[in-house]
Formats: sequence, C-alpha cells, structure tokens
Amino acid sequence: MSKLINFLNAYDAKRLTKPYVIAEAGVNHEGSMELAKRLIDEAAEGGADAIKFQSYKAETLASKDSPYYWDITKEPTRSQFELFQKYDKFWKSEYEALKVHCDKAGIEFMSTPFDVESANFLNALMPVYKISSSDITNLPFIEYQCAFGKPILLSTGSSYLWEIERALETIAKTGNQVVLLHCILNYPTANENAHLGMILDQRRRFPDVIPGYSDHTLPGKMEVLKIATLLGAAVLEKHFTHDKTLPGNDHYHAMDKADLKHFRKEMDFTFEVLGSFDKKPLASEEKSRANARRSLVALKNIAEGEIVTREHLTWKRPASGISPAEIETLLGKKALRNIAEDEVLKWNMFA
Repeated sequence: MSKLINFLNAYDAKRLTKPYVIAEAGVNHEGSMELAKRLIDEAAEGGADAIKFQSYKAETLASKDSPYYWDITKEPTRSQFELFQKYDKFWKSEYEALKVHCDKAGIEFMSTPFDVESANFLNALMPVYKISSSDITNLPFIEYQCAFGKPILLSTGSSYLWEIERALETIAKTGNQVVLLHCILNYPTANENAHLGMILDQRRRFPDVIPGYSDHTLPGKMEVLKIATLLGAAVLEKHFTHDKTLPGNDHYHAMDKADLKHFRKEMDFTFEVLGSFDKKPLASEEKSRANARRSLVALKNIAEGEIVTREHLTWKRPASGISPAEIETLLGKKALRNIAEDEVLKWNMFA
C-alpha cells in the first residue's frame, strides 16, 4: 500500500506527527526527462516522501488572453498561456516512465492533473489526487477526480470559507478522505503574508479533514514549514528545484535538496524534544520522585501511645515515608513506638 495512504490512515488529530513531505517539482524539469529524473533522485536523497509534477496542456488550461499573477521580476512572461506552453511537453508515456523511476528511487510519484485526460491516465500511477487552489471552484472537475475513489489533497489559496465549504461538500458526496492544505496564492509569498494561523482556523472549522500546508514562501532556514508542523499541518507541500538560482517559473521560491535535508534534521530534533504526547512520569525521573518529593516528618518527639495531631507534623525530603497528601489519614492514629524528632514517618509506626 502507498506510504501516504498508510500515513493518512494512521493520522491522529490529537497528536502532532512528523509530516509527510511532498516536493512539488511542478514543471521545473522544463521538458527534460534527464532533469526530471534528477529532481526525483535529489528529492529522495533530501528526505521527501513524494515528488509531485503538474500535468497539463496549455490549450486546455488557459486562454490566450490570460494575464500573469506572479512576480514578473523573476518570471517575465506576462501570459499564462505562453508560460504553460513552454513546459507542457510531458504526457502519459513520460509520466509512466517517471513513476518507474520514482519506484526505483524509493519515493512516491504524484502529479496534479489540470484536465480530464491527464486525470484519467494518472489514476494508474498515483495514490491520491491533488486539486490546486486555482481549481477549488471548479466543482465539476473536483467531482470527476473524486470518482476515482482516492484521497483528495485540496489547496485553499485565495479562498473564502464558503468556497472551501462548497468544495468539501462536493467531495463529501463520494466520501473521499481529504487533506486540506492552507495556502497563500502569492509567488513568492512574503513571510508576513504566510498567515499560518489560518491552519488553526481550518482545523477548528473542518475537524473531519486532515490539516496540511502548501508553502510558497522563500525557503530560508525552513522555519515556516517547521511552524506549520507545530500548528498541526500533517502534510506539507513545497516547490522543489535542483538550482534555486535559475530564473523563471518556480525555481526562485523553491527548496532544494540541502533545504530538505536541513528540514528533516530539524524535524528529527523537534520530535525528539516533543517526545510523548501522554503525560506520565519517565523512568529517568524515578530518582527525582524518590528524593526531591517530601514525606511527613516528626516535628517533635512523639511518645508511644500518643495520638498524632498536626502539631506533631511537618514535611521534608525525601519521599521515602508517608506522603503529605495522606496527612488527613494519619491524623488521629496512635503511635506504636517512640518516634524521634525529624524522623521520616512510615505507616508501620502507627496503629
């Protein structure tokens, strides 16, 4: 079974979990199978659980009059159609070959379909369907992908709550499992626009879905993804490249292999210190429990046969005697022997 399916089935909303990380290669292969395979290998080496591409044809995705919505100082193309046309050469046979390469590299293959034809042939290749923020209002296409019966990763960039609710109602008709990815539809997203607090809002409003985050901020030290994880995002998606210095498209706000390795190291440390989510004393604390806690102690001499009152008692370390929590039980008991001042009191001293 797919690693992602196992992950989703094991998800527990009451606990944080090490995230399932999707390296969003998109079309950063720029039409080169050699480069696409390199991206797969580097994503696997960096520690990603999956690599995801994007499957589309420019003529079915955008009209020729489709204005840009990205930073044109990084990507100067001003027409969506023209940009998509540069990178839409991969199709069924290429993705089948990339799926085989993913299997060899030990990483899960995914691709976001942007039309019915790609949705059809991708069904045999991947465990889930990803619906981009741009298609959250494309209800007939959401219905079409739900019919395959697989989990849905739904990004919520630039969406009103009612749009998210409507999309989830559409998915609910077929009962698909849902991962709801908080997302900001800016390329890149400024840190002050990341609004990771919205993850908490989506968790509160939609408790029956699995929370996640699709990140478009600059990678930096990967702090944004770390914070998203601590807020409960269980599935993370971030654009991925082999070279962040390349101009255009999604290279300039993507993470690379080194960023992935750094993030995984940070996550290992974070979850090491998070430790257990069930409060209980640790074996390493037993000595502290025994020596740092207190016992009831004789404040003054107690004669054999004397009835214990509060005036006889104080509390001191260690915890080898009667716990101060049991003081009411001890009061009124008769001493079975003489007890010296400062002696730690034990139950066998009293009737």
